[in-house]
Amino acid sequence: MAADVILKARHAAPVTSERRRALVGRGVRLTLLLLFVVLFLIPIYVLLVTSFKPLSEADPGQAWNLPQQWTTEAWRVAWEKLEPGLVNSVLLAVPGSLISAVLGALNGYVLAKWRFPGADLVFTLFLFGMFVPYQGVMIPLVQLMVNLGVYGGIPGLVLAHVVYGIPICTLIFRNYYVTIPDELLEASRVDGAGMLRTLWSIVLPVSGPAFAVVIIWQFTSLWNDFLFAVFLTAPTSWPTTVMLNNIAGAQTVPYSQQMAAAILASLPTMLIYILLGRFFMRGLMAGALKG
Repeated sequence: MAADVILKARHAAPVTSERRRALVGRGVRLTLLLLFVVLFLIPIYVLLVTSFKPLSEADPGQAWNLPQQWTTEAWRVAWEKLEPGLVNSVLLAVPGSLISAVLGALNGYVLAKWRFPGADLVFTLFLFGMFVPYQGVMIPLVQLMVNLGVYGGIPGLVLAHVVYGIPICTLIFRNYYVTIPDELLEASRVDGAGMLRTLWSIVLPVSGPAFAVVIIWQFTSLWNDFLFAVFLTAPTSWPTTVMLNNIAGAQTVPYSQQMAAAILASLPTMLIYILLGRFFMRGLMAGALKG
C-alpha cells in the first residue's frame, strides 16, 4: 500500500508541474492580449472623450481628462458639416463595391475555370494594373473623364475606382474559384448547363467568402478615397474624406468637432467589417495552397 502511494505521488508531481507551466503561459498570453487591447483602445478613448468636450476644454494638453462639462455640440456641428459628404460616400462606395465584385467574379470565373489560349498572359496583364500608382494616371484620367462627360460627379468617380479595382478583385475571385472542384463544373456541363448557367447555379452560391473580401476591400478603398475625389469631383460631390479634411478653424482648431467627425466617418467601414469580417480571412486565404 505504501509503495502504491509513493508511485502515485511520483506520477502526480510532473502533471502538477506541467499544469503550473500551462497556467503561467496562459496568464502571460492573457496579459499580453490585455495590453494590446488597452493600446488599441487608447486612441478610441481620446476620440470619444474629446468629442464630448466643449471647445474651451478640447485641448491637446487635456486629452486624457474627462470633460468637466459634457456636451454633444461637437457631434451636431460635425454631422451638419459631414452629412453631404456621407451621402456622397454612400452613393460612391455602395455601387462601386458591388460593381467591382460582379466584374471580379466574372473575370475570376473565366480565368479559373473556362481556360482559353493565353489565359495566363491575360491574368498577368490584369495583375500589372495593381502596380500602377494613382499619381501616374491622374492627368490622363481627368482628360478621359472630361471627354466622357462624367467629370465632376459621382458616376465618374465610381468608374475610376471600378476600373482601378478590377485587378485585385479578379485576383481574389480567381484564387477562390481555383479551389472549387472541376468535377462540379464537368457534371453541370454533362447536364447541359452552359457557362453562365454554371456560374449562376453552381459557382455563385458558394462564392460568399470571396464576395465578402472584395466588398470589404473595395468599400474601404472607396470610402477612404481622397486623391481621386479631389481631382475628379466638384465640391458638391465631395465624399466624406474631403469634407473631413475641410473641418478646420480659422483661429483655433476645433478638436472636439474633428474627433466627432472622425468617428462618424469611420462608422460605416467598421460596420462593414463587423458584418462581413468573419468571411474575410476565409476568402482571402482561399487558393493559397492551390492554383
